[in-house]
Amino acid sequence: MNIVIFGANGPTGRLAVEQAGAEGHVVTAVTRAPETFPIRNPRVRVVGADVLDAGAVDRAVAGQDAVISVLGVPYGRSPVAVYSVGVGHIARAMAEHGVRRFVGVTSAVLFGTAAPGEGFLFRKVLEPSVVRFMGRTVYDDMRRMEEVVRATDLDWTVVRPGGLFDRDGVSDYQVGTERLPGRYTARADLAHELLRQAVEDRHVRAFVDVRTTQDTPSFLGLLRKEAFSGERGRKKELVRE
Repeated sequence: MNIVIFGANGPTGRLAVEQAGAEGHVVTAVTRAPETFPIRNPRVRVVGADVLDAGAVDRAVAGQDAVISVLGVPYGRSPVAVYSVGVGHIARAMAEHGVRRFVGVTSAVLFGTAAPGEGFLFRKVLEPSVVRFMGRTVYDDMRRMEEVVRATDLDWTVVRPGGLFDRDGVSDYQVGTERLPGRYTARADLAHELLRQAVEDRHVRAFVDVRTTQDTPSFLGLLRKEAFSGERGRKKELVRE
């Protein structure tokens, strides 16, 4: 397949590009900083473009069989529009070029239900603090993005992972159309499921949770690493990427 990946230079995006290329797909990796993109594969074409540039998005989408969006921005107080505006540009380009399959990422908190099996502290204090304060502008725009996607007639799937962390290799992760037990999703597992959704047309016009059950981190450990340290230039996000 010909697959274009927006947000390709983020931690999950790189894994998705790597996995797709290894499977033999022809990948267009879209990033604002093509000079820093580390993957070298004859099946991977790196395109420098901003998802907020409708013309650049249109050119990247032309000739593709499927689109994967792993757009992400750091937590902050400033208004966020990357998800909704960027995916709006992607959706219009897909309609223009007759590309049907779209797979994007938001967050498990958008299921709007309490985390199954969690205690009072996590359900009522820790997670709400992240959603309402640290990541409010990000989650607000994710909701707008989902509204944009719902309004299209594309064959879309939105994946809503838990807190993202690094783990070597793909695990025996869980997938469901309701919020699953557990707090975390390995980036390798998320990338793998995004590719499976795009290639196999799983869960069309549905929201999907992906949960990792092996080698998961502690909540406070992930908070320190992902939200505060900025280690190795990662996005400052806890509940999603």
